[in-house]
Amino acid sequence: MANYIDGFVFPIAENQLEEYWRLSDAVADVWKEHGALDYVEYVGDDMTLEGTRPFADAVKPKANEVIVFGWVVFASREARDIANRKVADDKRMAEIIESFDVDFDAQRMLYGGFRHRNQ
Repeated sequence: MANYIDGFVFPIAENQLEEYWRLSDAVADVWKEHGALDYVEYVGDDMTLEGTRPFADAVKPKANEVIVFGWVVFASREARDIANRKVADDKRMAEIIESFDVDFDAQRMLYGGFRHRNQ
């Protein structure tokens, strides 16, 4: 059972979405090599619910941007910490990121680590 996830939300230009999915698939493989159990992403479709605050309020997408919501699944916080260190040290990551033409602004990304409710 997975007991820990890293979750994230960010905007990306809609015309770069297909290129972003290719980048995402490549980095997901690296994360999985280093211990992630799964790497999941979705693109926003129905982003409002009356009485709630939409993701768009936080990430402030431009008119040409869509919102991506995703998470990386780990067996534990310890497994996540190890995997994230290994990914950060993996030289392939820079090569992968440089090989794709995707504009990404990390300052507009929301991120957090989450433990399972039973932990």
